[in-house]
Amino acid sequence: MSPKALHARFLALSPATSGALWMTLAACLLATLSLLVRNISADLHPFEIAFFRNIAQLVLMLPWVVMAGVAVLSTARTWAHVRRSAFGICAMLTWFSVLTMMPIAEATAISFSAPLFTTAGAALFLREHVGLRRWLATAVGFVGVLLIIRPGFHEVGQPQLLALLAAALIAGAMLSNKSLAKTEPPNAMVVWMGVYMSVFSLPPALTVWTWPEAHVWAWLLMLGIVATLAHLAINRAFGAADASFIAPFGFVQIPFVAGVGFIAYAEVPDLWTWAGSAVIVASGIYIARREAKVAKLRAVQPALGIATLGVEKI
Repeated sequence: MSPKALHARFLALSPATSGALWMTLAACLLATLSLLVRNISADLHPFEIAFFRNIAQLVLMLPWVVMAGVAVLSTARTWAHVRRSAFGICAMLTWFSVLTMMPIAEATAISFSAPLFTTAGAALFLREHVGLRRWLATAVGFVGVLLIIRPGFHEVGQPQLLALLAAALIAGAMLSNKSLAKTEPPNAMVVWMGVYMSVFSLPPALTVWTWPEAHVWAWLLMLGIVATLAHLAINRAFGAADASFIAPFGFVQIPFVAGVGFIAYAEVPDLWTWAGSAVIVASGIYIARREAKVAKLRAVQPALGIATLGVEKI
């Protein structure tokens, strides 16, 4: 099948399905980003990595700004961009630090309390309707995370607490993304994020500054490319479907990062990691199937003159 035909088929997908695919792609890219941070942290402090990651994203988006024209960056929601970037830089500095403190699979597992925060935040702050079954499926996904970290069987210290803090901050950034996606072009959102997060990350980086050695620059460029693609995918995911529906697909990061972590760092996930990952993936698949069914009913019922009240209970 030609690329043009594939693109046409993708455009024909339902918003829920395309949102799920975008978020799955973003999850794989974010897992790759975490692995790159772990690799670069042998040469640079996490705060400095965060600065270079943001600068690289901004530079990579400049050709698009030149081709599209500066007018595409026009926005009436400056403070919304600032708020999203504030959540983002706090989450990034915390998360990059966590990646240097504990096994990457365990850190990723703990971070997946973020979709739980996102679901609650979407209902409370974005006024999205979250059906009972989606609440239950998201909770089941969180049980899968608990199977991986097994509280009571592992010491919960500073790294674990920082990972939970990062999860809450990530949820704030995700909700801000969803709000912005209602009015802002996805590419413009990534540019503004690059601008503000570069500014916000510079002061912390200066406190630990050392110039990267020659071989590190290639890794930093790769980091910027992966990060930029990840956020473009995230913005498109949130532009396609509800945050409460999209968030659980980030769980794909866990099996992905576990596999690559084994190849790159010989970190062997135990049986509980695989069991928890299976529960998480199953809950995500269930949510996707239910959302697709609800979307079909919403499309059919108005045409038939049938009230849509109660569709979420199906």
